[in-house]
Amino acid sequence: MSHPSPSAAEEGVVMISFRATFPSLRRTRTRSFPSSWLGSCGTSAQLCKRFFNRASYAARDGPAVSAHLRNGDPDGTREVLGTFRFPDVRSVTKMIAGRSQNGRLGDALKLFYETPVRDSICWSTMIKGCLDCGDLMKAQELFDKMPEPNVVSWTVMIDGFSRFGQVERAEKFFEQMPIVDLTAWNTMLHGYCENARVYDAVKLFEQIPSRDVVSWTSMIGGLDQNGKCEEALVVFKRMFESGIAPNASTLTCALSACANALSFPLGVQIHCHVFKSGFCLSVFVCASLITFYAKCKRIEKSTQVFNEAVSRNVVICTALLTGYGSNGRHEDGLKVFSDMIRKSVLPNQSSFVSALNSCCGLESLDRGKEVHAPAVKQKLGCDVFVGNSLIVMYNKCGVIDDAVAVFKRIRKKNIVTWNAIVCGCAQHGRGMWAMELFSQMIRGLVQPDEITLTGLLSSCNHSGMLQKGRCLFRYFSENTSIELKHEHYACMVDVLGRYGKLEEAEDLVRNMPLKANSIVWLALLSSCRMHSNIDLAERATNYILELEPHCSAAYVLLSNLYASANRWGEVSRLRVTMRDRGIVKQLGSSWVTIKGQKHLFLPGDKSHPLSENIYWKLDWLKMKLKELGHVPDKRFSLHDVEDEQKEELLFYHSERLAVAFALISTVEGSTVTVMKNLRICGDCHSAIKLIAKIVDREIVVRDSSRFHHFRSGICSCGDYW
Repeated sequence: MSHPSPSAAEEGVVMISFRATFPSLRRTRTRSFPSSWLGSCGTSAQLCKRFFNRASYAARDGPAVSAHLRNGDPDGTREVLGTFRFPDVRSVTKMIAGRSQNGRLGDALKLFYETPVRDSICWSTMIKGCLDCGDLMKAQELFDKMPEPNVVSWTVMIDGFSRFGQVERAEKFFEQMPIVDLTAWNTMLHGYCENARVYDAVKLFEQIPSRDVVSWTSMIGGLDQNGKCEEALVVFKRMFESGIAPNASTLTCALSACANALSFPLGVQIHCHVFKSGFCLSVFVCASLITFYAKCKRIEKSTQVFNEAVSRNVVICTALLTGYGSNGRHEDGLKVFSDMIRKSVLPNQSSFVSALNSCCGLESLDRGKEVHAPAVKQKLGCDVFVGNSLIVMYNKCGVIDDAVAVFKRIRKKNIVTWNAIVCGCAQHGRGMWAMELFSQMIRGLVQPDEITLTGLLSSCNHSGMLQKGRCLFRYFSENTSIELKHEHYACMVDVLGRYGKLEEAEDLVRNMPLKANSIVWLALLSSCRMHSNIDLAERATNYILELEPHCSAAYVLLSNLYASANRWGEVSRLRVTMRDRGIVKQLGSSWVTIKGQKHLFLPGDKSHPLSENIYWKLDWLKMKLKELGHVPDKRFSLHDVEDEQKEELLFYHSERLAVAFALISTVEGSTVTVMKNLRICGDCHSAIKLIAKIVDREIVVRDSSRFHHFRSGICSCGDYW
């Protein structure tokens, strides 16, 4: 049997009776609900029971809603609320926030529109949810529909505009605010700093009526992030003078500014304050101290702070790992990373990036793969930041195929991703791959930058693609906003010079809008050495020495050119000049990294413990090379000695010693990777091609400009390097 709904008078009587019965709920605000939520209600007793259920919801079911949201289960909140017919607006607001935080904007909006009563907190939460999910237009639409926007909703919109880079709209909102509280001032200040509007930030900061610690911290951090670390430290000193006590965030920003400004004395003073005030318990302050000492080249102090830290979480461990890497202590950095894995401290993006950078520093492919494995387990192998570092690591360790495989798996590629793989392909002689990737960039509407152009020109340089190089250089100089720099002209000179277009290369140097520096002239001089053009080489050398009188590379290149032409008198004159001016020629060296240990070799070196075996292997290879008809090219022996001695000197170049050592120290059939600090000589290049065929293995040699992949008597460079 249905019962009639209670009249307004009956409701009022019941409510008075209800509050008399439950005094603790007298301040409960009553709300009117539509019939779809109220349902049918017959007797006064039933109405009283419904009021009791509604009033007791927050105490009974509110914690359950919060628990589901904390556990990332917004759907569970619906089940909790399903057991109660009158959801409290506060709990519905929590549900909206939970769905927004999980990227479920559509569900959050549906729940918001279904809510019969929405207070200002609910409106502001929904607006913030739209911003968090990247829908600025919907956020403004809701703001415009909000019955009475309060200072919180205005501030949320200002923050949203700033996050989307629309600072002008944020300014307009800020100026239109009916009431401006300190939070709004701080939000606008933060927006200016995040969008590099430093001058406006400083101007606004000076206008804030009563600054709090957040205001000062935002200003210090904003100046530091925008490259004005010295000004940030001035503001920090002013803060102390004004009597505002810094909090952990302030000290973190100040230490970052000290690190960037290399202000060691002030940083030490802040460290003393940290110790006295008890902020040494703060994870972020400790991490900032570690970074500060590392940037100031006091890595031992960084280690001390780390050892004294109360808790060693991922933030502190990553700070030390990065600090070791920036100080060249890559082995120590990777030890920290290994300790993190062993002690179940899950590395984050920054941890993996720093660890991979240390692997690059060690040029250790094995260590890089050891870091790659846990990244995949944590589903960070496809992350753009970790992926970019993996591409660079595989490139530098000579495995371009693995770099391409990582590139393909990255879902959201940025310009750094594209540049890393394009430059990697260029270094490894994959010119056509680089061109195809550039085409994909253009089709994907990815805007290339100056690094992209450098990589593309390098790929043309190392692959003999003269016409493509000319077209690219012309296209970027005439049709893009990219400002061509010296390195771009040097690359183009190299493209022309390696192809033998020396006159065109010289014209480019003389007519370029920038004044040619030593790097551009060195590119031309290197081409002269390749094509034995002594006259142009002498002119280029004179220009280089005018700009950089102690440039050893210019002396060495010209001396080598004279030596190859048997002009030994000129060679002696240059060597005397170098000695008189204190200019030292860089000694050629090669090295191999096996099981984490680096083995360095110099020309004719016999200091290695396995020298006897190395030279036996070289003699065996010499015999096999003669059987294949290899004749040493004595032009690359740059010493005035007899022909037999020239052959002997050529065969014991550092790269051949390193190759022989790697062959006797690694498993049959595995790839051999050798690193060299100078350009590989032409005779070694010819010999190693045949050695790769003799031993039936891939031999990778990285010289000062590129990687050479030798397989079955062929090099990836096509003999064009």
